[in-house]
Amino acid sequence: MPIFLSVDEALQIAEQVERNGSRFYRRASQGFAESNARNLLLDLAIMEDKHEKAFAALRAALSLKEKEPMAPDPYDKAVPYLQGLADGTLVDVTADPSERLTGKETIEEILETAVGLEKDSIILYLGIKRMIPEGLDRHRINAIIEAEMGHIALLTKELASLNGVKTPA
Repeated sequence: MPIFLSVDEALQIAEQVERNGSRFYRRASQGFAESNARNLLLDLAIMEDKHEKAFAALRAALSLKEKEPMAPDPYDKAVPYLQGLADGTLVDVTADPSERLTGKETIEEILETAVGLEKDSIILYLGIKRMIPEGLDRHRINAIIEAEMGHIALLTKELASLNGVKTPA
């Protein structure tokens, strides 16, 4: 039996993903006394905090009708995907990625994990964007997607520099 998500529920999932990301970066930062790695991870945590607040603001702006469970989207793509995320079939968005940290990870391992988490969040947000009614600040979700893409670029650049690979400026 299909479970229909509301826009409100989808945005709650997005808020949880951002909380998880923030927690992951903060916990990962604790393993590094070296200031560059620690500062990078803490900066990323702060960025995730801002995204969580943006999703909360979108949720607060929803009308009662928009908070009701929705029927499948006309292309039958967004809702099944989000349902897969919500029930943990695709990616368990309720799992806290910081719990996987042992404190023994290298900065390279943390950055590689972070790239994967950022990719998962982008895919989630693309699905959520399809559910957002036209009149409701879709540009905010676009901005968050762009920021997450920027996180991937930053993380990839950091990984390359740690591995001695030159990247274009």
